[in-house]
Amino acid sequence: MDAHSHFQQSSSTLRVPLRMRLVNLRFWIRACILVVASSTLFTFIVLLPCRTINTVDVRDLQISSQALPESQQHHTENIASNRINEYNNSPVRKKPRTGDSKSKNRNSVDTSNHQHLEDLIANIDQRPQSVRYKEIECLINGDYSIVGRREGSEVYLPFSFVSKYFEVEGSIASYDGYERFEWHHSNARIHKPVPYRHDGPFMSFAHYSVENRDRVKYFSGTEGVPISTQWDSQGYFYPIQIAQFGLSHYSKNLTEQDPNVLVVDNGEGEGSKWRAEDSASSTSVIYDSTRHSNVIEFKSQAGKPSYGHGVSVSINERSLPVLSFDLLMFRNSTITVVMQTEESGIVNLHYTSHIEECTHRGSNVFYGIGPAYKWRTITRDLITDLRKGMNYKEKQPKTKKKSRTTKILKIFLQGKGRIDNITLSSSNHMNQFFDAADWLVRHQDEKGGWPIMVNRNVDSDMDELKANWYSAMAQGQAISTLVRAYERTKIQGYLNSALRAIELYKVPSSEGGVQARFMDKYTWYEEYPTNPSSFVLNGFIYSLIGLYDLKSSTSQEEGREAARLFQDGMRSLKALLPMFDTGSGSIYDLRHVTLGKAPNLARWDYHATHISQLQLIATIDSDPLFQRTVDRWIGYIKGKRAKHN
Repeated sequence: MDAHSHFQQSSSTLRVPLRMRLVNLRFWIRACILVVASSTLFTFIVLLPCRTINTVDVRDLQISSQALPESQQHHTENIASNRINEYNNSPVRKKPRTGDSKSKNRNSVDTSNHQHLEDLIANIDQRPQSVRYKEIECLINGDYSIVGRREGSEVYLPFSFVSKYFEVEGSIASYDGYERFEWHHSNARIHKPVPYRHDGPFMSFAHYSVENRDRVKYFSGTEGVPISTQWDSQGYFYPIQIAQFGLSHYSKNLTEQDPNVLVVDNGEGEGSKWRAEDSASSTSVIYDSTRHSNVIEFKSQAGKPSYGHGVSVSINERSLPVLSFDLLMFRNSTITVVMQTEESGIVNLHYTSHIEECTHRGSNVFYGIGPAYKWRTITRDLITDLRKGMNYKEKQPKTKKKSRTTKILKIFLQGKGRIDNITLSSSNHMNQFFDAADWLVRHQDEKGGWPIMVNRNVDSDMDELKANWYSAMAQGQAISTLVRAYERTKIQGYLNSALRAIELYKVPSSEGGVQARFMDKYTWYEEYPTNPSSFVLNGFIYSLIGLYDLKSSTSQEEGREAARLFQDGMRSLKALLPMFDTGSGSIYDLRHVTLGKAPNLARWDYHATHISQLQLIATIDSDPLFQRTVDRWIGYIKGKRAKHN
């Protein structure tokens, strides 16, 4: 056999197995296609209806009774009825009706009835149609209309309308693996009451932050207390706000953990921490005979605050924003704190020996703390000074463990003076409390009061209060502050100032005092001594708390007058308190009685204040009126209302 013939025979021999392989391949391809098609058909015909019935709310099942055997009709009705009753009797539907993939066993049917459900599935004529909404015009009181949605006999209105119309709040919250809508009748927060003591926390003031109020313009460099813009954009010392600043820090000191403290320098350490920025600047540790301790004396060329001269110490700290130091400083001297912010970069806070108040120039903020010819303690919240000085908004950490975004880099001393006990801390509540108490002692006038130096127009139908008027609320909260300062230090000056403050309680408001009479029978201490009288509830109760604090802190003889004024006020409160109840909230004052106009309803935050005050009163007076009123008024916060006839 020649080579050509051998090749042909070999090719013929190989061609037959190849054909068989191709035939087999075509067979397997067709088999695979058939399996896929069968699986798809099985899914659509059998599995998809099963899944559908598992996600459909039982209430939506539309089953043709004619399609079921008579023996199964009653059983089917019982199953549906039981599931509907179970649903309707549940106070809160905790699972969505459709597709929450994170919820387990969502809307599943009891497996004990598996056989009966198979019977149901087998006899369903068609899948239930989903509920369809349609828009519907909603006419509101015949005055205007909005667009709502209709589902059968139910009509749904946009919550943006409901919120404004009924003054309620709500938002969508997502947790526990699904979304829910949370409705709040009010935003009022009520804190758990504790037995009241005249030397203890003041109400819920531990939760107050006077520093964060928009109506606080800044904190005075010379006084260490807030400057208010509440009724005058230029700013002024408002005694109520100053007392609240003190009481909040006093209360925080009793309720918070001890602060973290970094001692920068107290004159007792070995070696100098300070670096001279130029050859003319220096520091030294000397003994001060007035303090009976070592202090740091600093010297440098006088001039405008600037880099390149003076002495400095590096800090590099984020979590301790409260600076405190004792100071003896002469003219043309400055203490500068260099800070790094996320928003504005490097910013310098300058505390100067001038009396100029807060100013802002570029990246420099100036606070005049005045010359200190005598030793005095200065405490500054650097974040507050920065924010108020240049409208910088500090990003607060989400948790206490995380540091702030603002970093304290350095402290500079320039000019000439002495300094001691320089610390940075997470808080210094007692220093700030005494800033307020000392201001009250220094600024009390000969009448025993703290006049409010702005005009105030409470109501267009009342005479305007001209600057230099007194407030019973200011008197009461000042007394509460001074009593606590006395209890803390036993310095008689604080108590003497508190005793003088009650004199204005005895003077009629028409004669420049704060006392009014309701129906010529009940004594009332006016927050606003208007003509005609306004009878503000929260200011009156604050004035009573001040009297209670004073009588509790003094001997029976020394506190006799405070006790008498307190009892007169309590008799009025018990008689008139029901007049402040609307059946769904509380009333701010009684101008609807004295002026014959619509009631001045209390906002929810004032309503919460009324509740907190009455909770306090209920701990010092056993009359059940107060606790009953508290319980009823707390109910109003959750939408409860008094019964109608």
